[in-house]
Amino acid sequence: MVVKTKKYKLETGTYIKLGLKNILVEQWWVIPIALAIASGAFFIWSIWWIIGAVLGYALYVLFWVIQFTGVTQLEQNKILFERLSYEITSQQILVKLNPRQGMPIKWDMIKKAKMGKDYFLFVVTKAQLIHLPHRLFNTENERKFVESILKRKGLIKESASAPTAKAS
Repeated sequence: MVVKTKKYKLETGTYIKLGLKNILVEQWWVIPIALAIASGAFFIWSIWWIIGAVLGYALYVLFWVIQFTGVTQLEQNKILFERLSYEITSQQILVKLNPRQGMPIKWDMIKKAKMGKDYFLFVVTKAQLIHLPHRLFNTENERKFVESILKRKGLIKESASAPTAKAS
C-alpha cells in the first residue's frame, strides 16, 4: 500500500519548537549536571553556584535555539520548509517537491519516531525532522497503516491503551 499525503509546509516556528523539545528530551542528562553544580552551594555557600548552574543551563538552551533557528535560515535547508507531499510505503518515505522531483528516505535512516496526539514526528538527524500532522492523511486507514509500519519497524512502542486479553 502507498500512502500519499496532501501537500504540507513545515512552519519555522513549529520546527524550532519540535527540534528544541526533541533535543531536550534526548539530552535529559544536562539537567542533573546543572543541579549538581547548583548543589555546590550546600557545601560552600555562595549564590554563585546557583547563578552559575542556571546561567549554564540557560546558555545551553540558548545554544540549541540558535542552532535550530540557524537551520531555518540556511539556503541548503530551505527545502525542509517548502510545500512538500509524502508517499509512504513499508520500504521508504518519498519526500516530493513536485510530481517529478523527490527524495527517498529509507526507514533505516529514521533514528526515532514519535506519535503525538495529532501528528507523527520522524527524527532523521538532530536537525532534520519530518513532521506529519494527521490532517495530511486522506483517510483514517492511511494513518493507521503508517502507525503499523512504525510499530513493525520498532520505531514506536505498542500503545499502553490497547486492549489486552486478561486470563480469568
